[in-house]
Amino acid sequence: MKKIALLTALMIIIGMGIQAQFPGGNAKGQKPPDMGHVYGKITDSTGVAINGASVLLLQSKFDTITKKRKDVLLKGVTTKSNGEFSFTDLPMFGQMKLKISATGYKPVEQTVAFQMKMDANAPKPNSSDPSQAMAAMSSMLNAFDKDLGNIKLNVDAKQLEGVTVVANKPTMKLDIDKKVFNVEKNIVSAGGTAVDVMRNVPSVQVDIDGNVTLRNAAPQLYIDGRPTTLTLDQIPADAIESVEVITNPSAKYDASGGTAGILNIVLKKNKKNGFNGNLRAGVDKRGAMNGGGDFNLRQNKINFSASGMVNQNKSRTTGTTDRINLYDNPLTTVRQENNNKTSGQFVFGRIGMDYFVTNRTTLSAGAIKVNGEFDPK
Repeated sequence: MKKIALLTALMIIIGMGIQAQFPGGNAKGQKPPDMGHVYGKITDSTGVAINGASVLLLQSKFDTITKKRKDVLLKGVTTKSNGEFSFTDLPMFGQMKLKISATGYKPVEQTVAFQMKMDANAPKPNSSDPSQAMAAMSSMLNAFDKDLGNIKLNVDAKQLEGVTVVANKPTMKLDIDKKVFNVEKNIVSAGGTAVDVMRNVPSVQVDIDGNVTLRNAAPQLYIDGRPTTLTLDQIPADAIESVEVITNPSAKYDASGGTAGILNIVLKKNKKNGFNGNLRAGVDKRGAMNGGGDFNLRQNKINFSASGMVNQNKSRTTGTTDRINLYDNPLTTVRQENNNKTSGQFVFGRIGMDYFVTNRTTLSAGAIKVNGEFDPK
């Protein structure tokens, strides 16, 4: 009997404490405790758990500035590997909104609110009966523990109309035995010669007289992988697609190996079907003109190309040399002034034909003709 009396007294004290905390209790102005609990599980349409889904819990609050109600972020989590999520210490009163999103799935919104269901026909609990008081309190606490169950997300299937990938050739490409420099879009050397192109190629040195060296020696010159007797001054810059710098040539190029290396100049080839061409012209600051044109015809597996270019050269060189012979008797001084003018032009012509046997095999034949004259004064 004493045990029953003590348990009844304890339940009455707990009930009074809870009543004092809730709105409408004896203590006025106190905020209700945050003891709400919401939990659930996120799955796909087949019931498989979704890992890493974003779950946000928003609460509607009144904005004193706009004088309107707006959703404010209350808490947020990401689902575990089993798809479960849980929010604790939530306000017991007021309506909340659950926002769920995951990559590849349609977002879901759901309203969340705690409701204490009271049965009007149920008998009122007797304070003298501990079992009824305990049942009433358990029912009240269960109202603030909400299981949302399994929330299913549908796949957000979107079909792209098309994808366009745009890319440019890299300026430099490293291969196993060579370095390739793409110079076809280099506007600095446009209208010049291959010497102007080499000035912009790393690891290649060009002196003031136009002499090209590689590893402190003159390299061998190749055009499209074959040796040539042309000089760099005789190859227009507009005809060059790329320059391959081969510092350690294999027996494929030269059985002797060489000391400096090889500069392989790859000329432009147009592989578009049909026929096309272009014309270009230019003039430098000394009035030297240059111009050229290209024509290409491609039908099925046969490709014919022709190009011609004219390049004038007007250069001027001035210099002064002073020499003092200190050990001569009498003392002598020599002064020399140089004023050189060079004018001339050269013509470059090229024709070629390609037969594309397969995607990996091409038979090519071509001819290059260069004629020029220079008149130094």
